[in-house]
Amino acid sequence: MATAARRLLLPALRKSLPAANGAARGVSTERAVGAAAVVGSHTAKWMQDTSKKSPMELINAVPPIKVEGRIAACDGRQDKGRETGSLGHPIEYICLDLDQPAVCKYCGLRFVQDHHH
Repeated sequence: MATAARRLLLPALRKSLPAANGAARGVSTERAVGAAAVVGSHTAKWMQDTSKKSPMELINAVPPIKVEGRIAACDGRQDKGRETGSLGHPIEYICLDLDQPAVCKYCGLRFVQDHHH
């Protein structure tokens, strides 16, 4: 199905795009346009299912993690007590000087400073 959609979509997109100084378009342009069409249709299909929570809803359900000190180190693994099989993401050091929870830019986990006074 995706191949048939690409065959119909590519000629129409080629006609609508202006030529770059008369140069012929390469194969990489065709692949990029075809990949964008597949990703767009996949995302639309995924968004139709309203019975499941979105990734942002799932990550927002996790309460902010309390950290002693001013800096949190996040590597994407929620189970810090033991080594897990998941690789997580590159380590991100997050400053916790603000009053609201700080958010990891990779996984969306939130961190707050645990005040002891």
